[in-house]
Amino acid sequence: MSVFAPAQPPVLSPGVVSAAALSRDDVMRELGVVASEGLSGEEVLRRQAQFGPNAVATHRARMFPVLWHQLRSPLLGLLLVAAAVASFLVGERNDAVIIGLIVSASVGLGFVNEYRAEKAAEALHSQIHHQTVALRDGRATLVDVTALVPGDLVELRLGDIVPADLRLVEAAGLACDESVLTGESLPVDKNLAAVAAGTPLAELSGCALMGTVVRAGAARGVVVATGAHTEFGKIAAGLDTHPLDTEFQVGLRRFSLLLVYVAGALTTSIFVINVALHKPIIDALLFSLAIAVGITPQLLPAVVSTSLAAGSRRMSWRKVLVKRLVCIEDLGDVDVLFTDKTGTLTMGRIEYMRAVPADGQGPDAVVRWGLLSTENAARDAQDVGGNPLDQALWRSPATVGERAALDGYTQVAVLPFDHERRMVSVLVRDSNGHTSLATKGAPEAVLDRCVDVPSGVHDALAAEFAAGNRVVAVATRPVAAATQGVGPEDERGLRLAGLLVFLDPPKPDAATALRRLSGLGIAVKVVTGDNAAVAAKVCHDLGLTDAGAMTGSEVDALDDAQLAEAITTTTVFARVSPEAKARIVHAQRRSRGGVAFLGDGVNDALALHAADVGISVDSATDVAKDAADVILLEKDLNVLADGVGEGRRIFANTIKYVLMGTSSNFGNMASAAGASLFLSFLPMLPSQILLNNLLYDSSQLAIPTDNVDEEQLRKPSHWDIAFIRRFMMSFGPLSSVFDFVTFGVMLWVFHSGPAQFRSGWFVESLATQTLVIFAIRTRRIPFFRSHPSLPLTLAALGVVMVGAVLPATPLAHTLGFQPLPGAFFATLVGMILAYLALIEIGKRLFYGAAATAPPVFSHYAGRRHLRRRAAHFSTAKPRPTPVGGPP
Repeated sequence: MSVFAPAQPPVLSPGVVSAAALSRDDVMRELGVVASEGLSGEEVLRRQAQFGPNAVATHRARMFPVLWHQLRSPLLGLLLVAAAVASFLVGERNDAVIIGLIVSASVGLGFVNEYRAEKAAEALHSQIHHQTVALRDGRATLVDVTALVPGDLVELRLGDIVPADLRLVEAAGLACDESVLTGESLPVDKNLAAVAAGTPLAELSGCALMGTVVRAGAARGVVVATGAHTEFGKIAAGLDTHPLDTEFQVGLRRFSLLLVYVAGALTTSIFVINVALHKPIIDALLFSLAIAVGITPQLLPAVVSTSLAAGSRRMSWRKVLVKRLVCIEDLGDVDVLFTDKTGTLTMGRIEYMRAVPADGQGPDAVVRWGLLSTENAARDAQDVGGNPLDQALWRSPATVGERAALDGYTQVAVLPFDHERRMVSVLVRDSNGHTSLATKGAPEAVLDRCVDVPSGVHDALAAEFAAGNRVVAVATRPVAAATQGVGPEDERGLRLAGLLVFLDPPKPDAATALRRLSGLGIAVKVVTGDNAAVAAKVCHDLGLTDAGAMTGSEVDALDDAQLAEAITTTTVFARVSPEAKARIVHAQRRSRGGVAFLGDGVNDALALHAADVGISVDSATDVAKDAADVILLEKDLNVLADGVGEGRRIFANTIKYVLMGTSSNFGNMASAAGASLFLSFLPMLPSQILLNNLLYDSSQLAIPTDNVDEEQLRKPSHWDIAFIRRFMMSFGPLSSVFDFVTFGVMLWVFHSGPAQFRSGWFVESLATQTLVIFAIRTRRIPFFRSHPSLPLTLAALGVVMVGAVLPATPLAHTLGFQPLPGAFFATLVGMILAYLALIEIGKRLFYGAAATAPPVFSHYAGRRHLRRRAAHFSTAKPRPTPVGGPP
C-alpha cells in the first residue's frame, strides 16, 4: 500500500498594498515563513514552480522580429509587388521568379547574420548576474534576484536595488529612492508600522518596492510579490523596454535618411527617363525599383550586427561585458575617463596596518572600538556584504586578540553608513551593562563631532595621508543604559579614541595602463571619496605628475562654467558627493566629446547615468551595475583600454562598408541613369541588378574581420554625415567613368547585343565595386603599408571570380547573360588597375583637402531609469503566468 503525502495548498501572495496594511507578524504568518530560518530549499523550489521567475522582461533572441527587420523595407515591398504585377499581367514569370529568389537569398543572408548577432547578445546578457542576500535554511545566502519567491527574507543594504516588493520586518535608518516609480526626487524614510488600507503607493512607509534604491540605512524584509505582480512589474510589463538610441544608432539612422533621398531622386529620374523614351512601363518600373534597392546597402544592419557580435566575443575574452552591443562603439568614442581610485589604480585588497591612539588608552582599545563599530552584527570578516575596511580589520592577524575579547559585548542598535555623514555609529553594551556609542568613519567627519581633540592628531593624520595610506577615525562616548536607538543627532560630544591605518598600494601595472589610455587619446581623471592628499600621492606614484586636485567643497563653490574650466587643469577630485560627481561629468560633456565614468558604489550611480558610457565591475553594488553600460569582469584599466580599442575597431570597419557601399552604389546607379538616355534597351535587367548587389554585399560580410590601421585607433571617431556625402559625391563619379568606358568597349569594340552588353557591365561593375574595398579601407597604400585580413581578401576575390564565370555557366541563359570574349577580360584587368590607381590619386586629394570634423556631442539625457531598471529583472527563461498569485 502506497502512502501519498497530501498536496500542499498554493501560497497566496498578498501583494504589497495589502501587506502594507497588515502587521509584519501577520504577513509572515500568511506567507508561512519563520523569521529566524527563512524558507527551506525544498519550499523555495515549490514556490518557484508556482510563481515563476522574479522577472519583468526577457532577453531571448526572437526569430520573427529579426526577420521582420529584414522585410520591412518599403523599397523591397514595392519591388516584389511590381514583380508580381509583371508576372500575372505581362507574363514575365521567369523574371519575377528570379527576382523573388534573389530577394529571398538577400533577406536570408541578412537574417542569418543578424539572428546570430542577437544570439550573441543573449549569451552576453546571460553572463551579467544581479544577486541579493536572502535568508534560507537559517543561513544568509547570495541568490540571483530572479530566483526570489514570496516568503523569502531579504537583506537590504546601502546601494542595493530592492529586488522585489517587500514588507519590512526590521529597519535601521532605511531610506529609499523611489523616483523610478513615483517621480519623487527625495529619498523616502521607511519604518515598520502598518498603514491604513488604501494608502497611496508613495506613502507605503512599511514597504520597500521593487526597482527602488536603498539610499541610506539597512533593513530586512519579506517578499510579498515578485515579477509582474510587483508595482514596478505592472508598469514595466506593459512598457516598451527597448532602450533609446545611442549616438551610433542615431548616426546610422541619419545615414539611412541620406540614402533614401539619393535613392528617391535617382529612381524617380530613371523611371521618368525610361517612360519618356517609350520603354515598357513595367520594365521601367522594375528597373528603377531594382536601382533603388541596389543603392541601399541592405546588409548594413547585418554588417553592423556581425561587427558588434564579433567585437562582443573578443571583448568577453578580454573580460569586458556590454549590456547592449551598440555600447561597444560608444566605448570607442571616449576621450575622457573619470574613475575611482580603489581597485582601479590601487590593488583594492585593503590591509590593516596599525592603530594610532589619541586618548592614552593604547592601540588595543582603538582596535576594539573599531571592531565593534561595524554594521554586521555577525562580526565576521566574510559576512555577506561586509564593508571592505571592516573585512580588512577582522581578517588581520594583528587583531586576533581583540576579536576574542568581544564576546562580552552586545550590539544594541546601528546607524548605518551613508555618503552624507560618511560614518557608521553603533550602540553597544558590555557585560557590566555599560552602554557606549562607537563611531567610525572619515577622519574629517569624525573629528568635527569630537571634543578635546589632542593637538598632535592633525599632524599624524596629515603624515598618513602624505604617505598614501587610508585612514578612518574611531570615537566613543558613554550613553544612558536605557538607550535603545541611535540617530544622527547622537553623533556629537564624542571623544577620539584614535586612528586606524590601512594600506591599499598602487597596482603594479596601473602605470602601464595609464600610458595605454593616453596613447588612445584618453585623459584619465580620478574622482574619489578618499582624501585629496592620498589620491594625489597615488597619482604621482603612477606617473600622473601634473595632478592638480580639488575637493568636493571647492567643486560646490563653482558654477557650471567655472567647473568646466577647472576640470581642464584638475586630475584629482577628492571627497566629492554623488551629486558633485554627476556635476563634474555633466560639465565635461558640455565642453568635450565622449565621457566615460568608472565606478562601483551607490554614490557613483548618478555619475554613471550622466556619462556617455557608464562602466562598472562585476563585484559592484547593484545600483552601480544597473546604471552602467559596460561591466568589467576585472577592475583593471588595461581591460578597459582593450575595450576602447575594440570599440574603435568596430566603428572603423563599419565606416569602411558605408563609404565603399555609398560611393560605388551611387556611381553604378548614376551610370544606369546615364545609360538609359542613349540605349534602346535596359542596361541591366532588374534581376541582374539584384544579383550584383547580393554578391557584392555577401563579400562585405567579411569586413568585421578586417585589420584596422593604428592611427584609426589613436583617437575617437564619430559619425559625420557631411563627410560621407562628400565622399559619395567625390568617388561615385570615378566609378561611373569606368562604367561608361565599359559601355563604349561593349558597343563599339565588341559590337555587343543586349545580353552580352549586360554581361560585360555586370562583370565590370561587380569587380570594380568589390575590389575598391582594398583602397577605401585605408588611407595608406593598400597591401604595402596596410594589410587587409585574409577572410576579407578571399571573400572579395571569390565574389569577383564568381561574377566573371557566371556568364559562361548553364545559369547564364536563365539570368539573361551571354558568354564574354577573352579579349574583354584582358581589357577588364587594365580598367580595374587604372580604376584603383585613380582611386588612390583621388584619395590623396580628398583627404588632403578634407576639413577636420568638429567635435560631436552626444545626448543621453533621460534615456535610462525605468527602461534600464527593467533589464535588472530579466531572464532568458519563459515567464509563465503565476498560479495562485494575487488577484
